[in-house]
Amino acid sequence: MPLQDTSSRAGQERLGAGSEAAPAGRRRDQESEHTLRLLAANRIAIEGIMPEIDGGRFPAKAVVGDPVTIEADVFGDGHETIDAAVLHRPAGSEAWQETPLEFLENDRWRARVVFPENRMYQFTIIGWRDLFGTWRKDTAKKHAAGVDIALELEEGRRMLVAAQSSDRASAADKAELADVLSALASLESGPERLGLLSSNAVKALMERAAVRTNLSRYERTLQIFVDRKIAAVGAWYSMFPRSQSGDPARHGTFSDVIDRLPYVRDLGFDVLYFTPIHPVGSTNKKGRNNSLISEPGDPGSPYAIGSSAGGHEAIEPKLGTFEDFDRLVRAAADHGLEIALDFAIQCSPDHPWIKQHPEWFDWRPDGTIKYAENPPKKYEDIVNVHFYRDALPSIWYELRAIVFLWISHGVKIFRVDNPHTKPFPFWEWLIGEVRAEHPDVVFLSEAFTRPKVMKRLAKVGFAQSYSYFTWRNAKWELEKYLTELTQEECRHYMRPNFFTTTHDINPRYLQSSGRAGFQTRLILAATLAGSYGIYNGFEICEAVPVPGKEEFLNSEKYEIRAWDMDKPDNIKWDIQFLNRLRHEHKALQQFTNLDFYNAWNEDIMCYGKYSDDMSDFLLFHVCLDPHNQHGADFEVPLWRFGLPDNASIEVEDMVTGHHFTWHGKYQHIHLDPYYKPYAIWRLIPPGAAR
Repeated sequence: MPLQDTSSRAGQERLGAGSEAAPAGRRRDQESEHTLRLLAANRIAIEGIMPEIDGGRFPAKAVVGDPVTIEADVFGDGHETIDAAVLHRPAGSEAWQETPLEFLENDRWRARVVFPENRMYQFTIIGWRDLFGTWRKDTAKKHAAGVDIALELEEGRRMLVAAQSSDRASAADKAELADVLSALASLESGPERLGLLSSNAVKALMERAAVRTNLSRYERTLQIFVDRKIAAVGAWYSMFPRSQSGDPARHGTFSDVIDRLPYVRDLGFDVLYFTPIHPVGSTNKKGRNNSLISEPGDPGSPYAIGSSAGGHEAIEPKLGTFEDFDRLVRAAADHGLEIALDFAIQCSPDHPWIKQHPEWFDWRPDGTIKYAENPPKKYEDIVNVHFYRDALPSIWYELRAIVFLWISHGVKIFRVDNPHTKPFPFWEWLIGEVRAEHPDVVFLSEAFTRPKVMKRLAKVGFAQSYSYFTWRNAKWELEKYLTELTQEECRHYMRPNFFTTTHDINPRYLQSSGRAGFQTRLILAATLAGSYGIYNGFEICEAVPVPGKEEFLNSEKYEIRAWDMDKPDNIKWDIQFLNRLRHEHKALQQFTNLDFYNAWNEDIMCYGKYSDDMSDFLLFHVCLDPHNQHGADFEVPLWRFGLPDNASIEVEDMVTGHHFTWHGKYQHIHLDPYYKPYAIWRLIPPGAAR
């Protein structure tokens, strides 16, 4: 390549630069001004929004009619008075509603917003410089210091005049402003004019009508999904419908379940949850106690879904027909119960999908499908579907259709089996599709897995989540776990459902605890969580394990059982009592309203639950050792009522109904697990209704 005269080229570039400099400079100036104006338009800093989940990627959760606390840091330069508000609206609507934010401290602001409908809402934060508020504050200081405020009074008058032309001023506001200005003109003395302009009435008028200077808006519009109450507060009772005949030799029917409804209602439950009710396959059918060989008459696992009678869209013929199921749903509603179904996305090798849609399954080189595993557990009677490749989107649409089918038969609650083994995008899509038409549908995530996975499932839309409560037994670990759930960010999107046991899990604590252990786990679940559940047999302290495992011997998963719920030493009274308290007391109808208090014994747990207005305050003591008596000094939380340490407070024993008085902050408790391992007190501050 020949050498080039670079000096000549450089000279030409320098000459050309002069002719291009002005257009390029103008472009840079235009870009700079555009950036300048964008920045200048938001003079007020708005940050630290709560709740904001992953930068607004996911909605927070709320409940119809329950106040939602929304907070933000809102501040500006200088010393001017700042004001702020929450804008909120139903998603899809145009008009915003406004709720004022109240200043807390250190530039932190708070509002409590009540969302009235079961649907998705949007919200954001606005802030502005309140020039009239600044004028009011500064002029009062100057007047108090003896400074001439004639000019300040004129500035105040002009602000009222400007407000008359504001788009924010209603016709009534404009008329009121005119009256104030007329009255102001009739006053001669400075103090009189200051008194009028500084009045609370004029302050309220200007808050409504004045121009909002430097009005700034948070950069994101956030979402919050508002559920109906049962999504956050409810007591669940779990049963196998096929075991409700009372005879282990006869498969139960939906009619048998209808006969059991008064029992579940009288225990005080809100939701009756069924394990799968679909046809059960016969290939590799499991026998009793998970045996690989079944005997004639063995029903098989209801989680091996699918046979010649159908799949997820069908009912096991031995249970009844769709007409029978519809009758059951109506009867449950008459008893104040909702039916929850198990949505288990897995198949027996006999499921019709395998022949109809082979592309929905993973086939091995030898032409077989690998059965499901969760090491060390094996499920030889189950195969899994997959969600991608040729299965996308057809399996997604099919599963959506199945959920809509059961919704059409009156089911609005689904307990989803092992959702963590299915794709997050699928759940986000499915739940979003269902909510768009049926916002009252509730999905419970049955995922005992890694914490971040469980939280992601809650973020993508599950209204409730199983939790680690089942394995938290010591005082320190219960307090640590509940503090995480009620105080960290997850409280805005994850609602735990504290199941004491499930048909899959027989916790080691209960295997050796006796009746007292069942009472202990019951009160912890029923009073610490908004939602909790028991699996039938819990009320009669059923706990015989498979040796060395957290599983039930003679599990209903593999055989039909007959239950004697009147066995001696049952805890039905405790269940009825606690469920009644849950229905009667506002303090037990929330989750995050929880405080732990000092009780100086690691086997006695002390905590309080209270309503927002503190009119309902319950204090709990629970003995965590089911085998030994324990005593402890403890603190009465007098400070929660603004009372000094030496004050007295009236107490109602919620178990006996007796009233008495505690004098002073320090008291003593003694609990005998063979009598009752818990105590519940209602604290009644001076002047409150008994």
